[in-house]
Amino acid sequence: MSQTSQIRIMIVEDHFVVRVGLKAIINSQPDMVTVAEAANGKQAIEAFEQYQPDVTLMDLRIPGLNGIGAISGIIEKSPRARIIVLSTYAGDENISRAFKAGARAYFLKDVKGQDLVDAIRAVHAGLRPVPPGIASQLADSVPRPPLSSREMEILTLIAKGKSNKEIAADLTISEGTVRVHASNLFAKLGCSDRAQAVSEAFRRGIVDVD
Repeated sequence: MSQTSQIRIMIVEDHFVVRVGLKAIINSQPDMVTVAEAANGKQAIEAFEQYQPDVTLMDLRIPGLNGIGAISGIIEKSPRARIIVLSTYAGDENISRAFKAGARAYFLKDVKGQDLVDAIRAVHAGLRPVPPGIASQLADSVPRPPLSSREMEILTLIAKGKSNKEIAADLTISEGTVRVHASNLFAKLGCSDRAQAVSEAFRRGIVDVD
């Protein structure tokens, strides 16, 4: 099969070993070929523009501009781009953001090789395959009021282990104001304390602290 008739794929993944593994799976298929690789969001957008792949495999947690930003940047320039998220994270916020940004499918990195290549073929054909686990995660997610930008700032600092006093100093607000915002964000997350809020935020992909 000639390269022009193969599905041309770009891999966006910052871990070299994972890229090598994905490339081996893809290039073992007679109807697929890897045409580009990128290790961060900025490279992904530039490589997409240069190579115009048929399907892109996108990790979400990549350096600099993250996967969601890279998807948005690619879709902005190429609305018909076919992007499959391949992530370690199954939080409903991550999944929802990826689809809103323009992803066609979302798979976890423990996906079997055959299921991945089947998904690539399906997305290339214009379909939007959603594995049962991801569909269930979306279906089970309970709609809650969105966090405000200030609540997000405070939640991120709480996740980093900072006290109310430290958060107040960082954001130049009073400790009382921090407590009010914290109480509001706990209610929105359906949690009663800091530990529960941080656990829920990580589970759902609301915050991602290195």
